[in-house]
Amino acid sequence: MLKRVFRAFQYPDFRLMWLGACTSTIGTWMQILAQSWLVYSLSNSSLYLGLDAFFGQIPIFMFSLFGGVFADRKSRQSLLVMSQVIQLSCAFILAGLVALGVVRVWHIWCLSFTVGVAQSFGGPAYLALIPTLVEKEDLQNAIALNSIQFNLARVVGPALGGIALVKLGAQWCFTLNGISYLAVIFTLLMIHPRFVPEKTGESVLQSMRQGITFLRQREGMAALVALAFLSTLLSFPLITFLPVMAREVFHAGSNTFTLFLCLSGAGSVTGALFVAAAQAHAGQAKRSLLVMVILGIIMAGFGLSRNLILSTTLVFGAGAALMIVFALNSSLVQLYVSDAMRGRVMSVYNVAFRGGMPLGSVISGFLIKQTSVRVIMAGNGLLLVVLALYFLLVQRKLSKL
Repeated sequence: MLKRVFRAFQYPDFRLMWLGACTSTIGTWMQILAQSWLVYSLSNSSLYLGLDAFFGQIPIFMFSLFGGVFADRKSRQSLLVMSQVIQLSCAFILAGLVALGVVRVWHIWCLSFTVGVAQSFGGPAYLALIPTLVEKEDLQNAIALNSIQFNLARVVGPALGGIALVKLGAQWCFTLNGISYLAVIFTLLMIHPRFVPEKTGESVLQSMRQGITFLRQREGMAALVALAFLSTLLSFPLITFLPVMAREVFHAGSNTFTLFLCLSGAGSVTGALFVAAAQAHAGQAKRSLLVMVILGIIMAGFGLSRNLILSTTLVFGAGAALMIVFALNSSLVQLYVSDAMRGRVMSVYNVAFRGGMPLGSVISGFLIKQTSVRVIMAGNGLLLVVLALYFLLVQRKLSKL
């Protein structure tokens, strides 16, 4: 059983990349925790917190298509190293601003935007690089294991970040994140991918058009991209506004927020293990939509709950369901695309997937000011159920994948 779950680890380059990425992602989640709490403490505004998520994610929506083109014509390792160096620099700058006591919310927004620009080029390169480290039959397993490292970091990172935030201060969360980028830079310099992009005489716009055309012509893929956008639009606010839930609903501090974030990450690891153990690819989209119905119900329950024990259980369940949906959908796209087109196609998918995050955060942040965080959380969950049922019962092309 364990051998089947972790079969992609038989590839040395994948193991090495996994370890480097996991170390870096732990640092990233330490920063996410400290940065979210810092923004909310400085502003006392759910809208400002949503805007920070918006500025961090909107560059990915704006520039990922260009990033995907470069990922199919440049060294993916070089693009990733460049991206990591920029993010490392931003982490150290923020640490310095906090240590000097001069940090303002607009400083954080500017740095979040810069990190987002770096990720808009590094993200497609990373998504295109991972499948070149394993054989095709182990691709879904590799994607699930990559999700495990990301979500394992969501458990460890906030736990370490919570300790560092309370004992040492936010600046140390940002400093440790900056140091963690060195791990992934080191592993990027050591791996040897099975596919290296070839140079092409095509213009950037021609290359971009090819990726979009591929998605439009492949049955069900356009619906999958639309689903990626709408599902993150509705589900990502669950993570963004956990500090608001902790403070306004449970009248608690950073410890409860850390608990929520850790349990969400633990649930995601559980969900990713479930996907990693699965072998059948047939009916994958239908399974994803059924889990999305469950996710919507859990989100609605979390929004309505006033019991801390019940809410922590629901956060864990939501994390598991989120990861199953995202991992299944991502592996579906990866399975239907060639290595030469992977960067462009995944960048289009990434634009949709990541584009829903900032818009969802800003819209939900605005609506929370007009109503309450409980109402918006429950409403997003119910809309997610309606969305999944639409693709299951009305727009059935997707569910046939």
